[in-house]
This record gives sequence, structure tokens and C-alpha cells, in this order.
Amino acid sequence: MDCPVRKCEEVSAPVTAVLEPVEPAEPVESVKPVEHAEPARPSAPSDRTADVIVVGAGPAGSTAATYLARAGVDVLLLEKSTFPRDKVCGDGLTPRGVKQVLALGIDVSGDDWVKNRGLRVVGGGTTLELDWPTLADFPNFGLVRPRKDFDEMLAQLAVKAGARMYQGVMVTAPEIDQASNTVIGVSAKTEDGPQTFHAPIVMAADGVSARMATGLGIHRREDRPMGVAVRRYYRSAARTHDDFLESHLELWDRTDRANPKLLPGYGWIFGLGDGTVNVGLGMLSSSKAFRSTDYRALMRTWLDGTPEEWGLREDNAIGKFGSAALPMGFNRAPHYKDGLLLLGDAGGMVNPFNGEGIAYAMESASIASQAVLQALGRSSGPSREAALHGYVTAMQRHLGSYYRLGGLFSQAIGKPAVMKYATRLGLPRRHLMHLVLKALAGLYDQRGGDWADRTVRLMTSVVRSA
Repeated sequence: MDCPVRKCEEVSAPVTAVLEPVEPAEPVESVKPVEHAEPARPSAPSDRTADVIVVGAGPAGSTAATYLARAGVDVLLLEKSTFPRDKVCGDGLTPRGVKQVLALGIDVSGDDWVKNRGLRVVGGGTTLELDWPTLADFPNFGLVRPRKDFDEMLAQLAVKAGARMYQGVMVTAPEIDQASNTVIGVSAKTEDGPQTFHAPIVMAADGVSARMATGLGIHRREDRPMGVAVRRYYRSAARTHDDFLESHLELWDRTDRANPKLLPGYGWIFGLGDGTVNVGLGMLSSSKAFRSTDYRALMRTWLDGTPEEWGLREDNAIGKFGSAALPMGFNRAPHYKDGLLLLGDAGGMVNPFNGEGIAYAMESASIASQAVLQALGRSSGPSREAALHGYVTAMQRHLGSYYRLGGLFSQAIGKPAVMKYATRLGLPRRHLMHLVLKALAGLYDQRGGDWADRTVRLMTSVVRSA
């Protein structure tokens, strides 16, 4: 994707019931990062062979590795970076993401997690606070935890389950058996030079770069939305403790108080509870300004117009700006081909309604793990292939229609006049915003529920699957 920002390798639905994950043998306590000893290095050939290779130890890869390892599968988890490492993200989990964390058996009661009760929406001269809905399918609280901690915690959970993780392994391409034309492993760069890892099934969770997918000729679909996000941390005593995630649907340049200007995109402010906040903004490819915007300058301009007491100024900035491309709406498919499954950002699984990626990455990992377990229980051949192709069908059933609806939504709000009108019309109407929250965040019950749940299900039922 050509855009004026530096890309990051990874970021940050109608069918709400993910296939049941493999249950852990015993309850999992809150997992904390281990001391950073020298990462394990593959030396013997047996170190480079497994039942399954998972490429990338982000939320998708680590979740898949955990479920498979708990089921007794020999898993190699290959991560190009070395923990601790950061990723560009809002650091916030909606209840949809919290569900996936709880499904792994993780205790979220500790001080490492900052809970929130809902979403605060700002726009059109209105500020509206909406509690997360009470549902059967999802919890009624969100969480905030920096990706630097969150990703390492998930990776260590996979290791605890039995996965063999190698860090500093840059996977460059799939290894393909010329006779069968199927993936039999991966090629990688390591500290010891080029190496090859082998497994009959490979799960690609290598982020927006999607090297594994492109190596098989699975290219990005230009007719599906992309997003871009820019994030920075700030010291802010005034905003660090907040019961709500805050979303700004209109970004205003108020440096000239007499002549404020509406800027493209949307912004967020997520308190981290430790004296700092995660502040960022995003824009969709449906906006005419997508490729021509200086996003760092845009963010500075927006924050310079926020109240002085918030402290969101250059003097309080922590570190540099980070930016990332957000692959949305299944913009890379098919999600399975010739022994390779695509998870999370590698399969374009960011929600086109709201830019959320972690929840959907973990959901894809849960569904893919079930397909892999079914495949490994069968002999190689048509039956195994049918099980793996079932992942494609399951993901389409799970998110296809919802993401198609989200793609139409992203096209509409890419027009500033539409976004401005919708914001001013919708925000003052709490009853309508109850529906909007459920639709945009994918937070509605698959069965039953209230009028809003039924409305979202109806909307997705009449839209062709993505």
C-alpha cells in the first residue's frame, strides 16, 4: 500500500459465536512476561520440524499456538522481533476482544488491566457516553493494556502451553513441494544465517506485510477498504483515568479559534491509568485525502486544539509517532490455500466499521485452530484438505456479510459531507446511537436480544457476503 506513512508489519460481526476453543487443562493465572533470557535458537534439524508452523507471535499467532499446543500439537511459533517489542495500536479492547482473552483462561482482575465501562463519542457539538451493552455473547466491559505487554503475555502463554517459540526469525517465503505444489514449511533469515523450517500445515499471522500469502500469489484486493492509523503516547494526569474509551468522530483544527477547520479522519484517546494516554487518529482509503495527508501534522493540529489542561502537547509527548496500515474487510483471500492458512491482518481481518483488529485476529485464530485440529486427525489427502478448506467457509459465515456491510459503510463515511451530517443527526439521539454502537462494534447477540440486535442481524442478512 502506498501511503505517506511508515508501515508497521502488524497493527492494532454478525456471527458472534466463535467455534469453541480447546479448554485448558487447568485454570490459567494472569500471565506476566518472563525475565528476558537469551531467546532459544534452532540448531538441530529436529528444532526446525513440527506438526504446525505459526508465523508471527502477535495476538493471532500466539492465540493459535496456545490452542494447538494445549491440544498436544507440536507447534513452532516464529517471531521476527525479540520481546519486549511494541506495535502501533490503540491498546484498547472492546468487549469483543475481552471475550477472546477470557476464552484463553486469562485472569484480567489484576492491576495490569485497566477496565472501562463503555464508549464516549464526541462529534457534531455533542458528547455522548454509551455503556457497553449487556449481552449473552460478550462481557459488558472493555480493557486497556499496552501492546508491548499484551503481545508478550500472549506469546508466553503459548510457550507455557508447550509451543516452541523462536524469536529473531524473519520468515521470508513459503517452502513449496514441487511435486504436490503444496506448502511444506517456510524459509527464514536467522542469526545463524538462512534456515528452513518444515511442517505440513503453516498458519500465517505475519501481519499486513503478508509475505507468506504473497509468496503463494494471494494478493490484496483493491476493492476492499484499507485504513491507516497514527499513534503516540502522552503524559496526561487529566485524561489517564477514564471509565470510557473516547472516540472523536470529527477532528477540528481550532488553532484559529475564530475559524475552526474540520479535518479528515477520526481520533481516539484511551487512558492507561498510569499517568499516560494513548492518542491516535485514523483514516479510511475511501477518503480522497487518504494518500495525500501528512498524518503526523494532522494529529498535532488536532491536539493543539484540545483543552490545554489535557496536556496533549509536544512537551508531554512520550517517544515518536508510530503508524500502521490497517487491512480491512477480508481484503486478502482466500484464507486457505495449499497448506497455508491466513490469520488476522494477513487475511485483512480488521473491522471496516471501527478499525478494531485484535479481537478479530484472535477470533480467526480460534476458528483456524479448530480446522487444523480436524485436519491433523485425518490422513493426508482429500479429507484433510476438506477440513482445512472448512476454515474459509467458517470465516465467511462468521464475518463475511458483516464485513461487506462495513465496506459499504466505509465508502459512505469517506465523504466528509456524509460523515458530518450523520454525526450531527445521530449523536443527539441516544436511542439511535444504541443501535449504532452495536453495529459498529459488532456487539450484539446472535440469538434473541433487543430490537437493536434484531436490526443488526437483519441488516447483515440482506447483504452479500464479503
